[in-house]
Amino acid sequence: MELDVRGEMCPYPAMKAREALQKLKGDEGLELLTDHAPALSTVPWEGAKLGFDFAIEPVRAGEWRISLSRAAQPVDQKKALAAIAQRAAELAPEE
Repeated sequence: MELDVRGEMCPYPAMKAREALQKLKGDEGLELLTDHAPALSTVPWEGAKLGFDFAIEPVRAGEWRISLSRAAQPVDQKKALAAIAQRAAELAPEE
């Protein structure tokens, strides 16, 4: 499933991602496109709480693709938070 939340600010990207993730069946994943840097943390965290792994890749300056896929193992939320924070810090522009 693809979801484009460019132009939307928190909490909407995370809310829409959570809603979309809850609708996924089987091995379906979610590809979310955002231009809101805080979503680099909030969207993967919503996914982790629902048992999804994440990957974040820059698309162009100020725009990112967040890929969420079902985790093969239960998600360790403490490790997920650390990984999310690290990746978001690598990608988010300094303010």
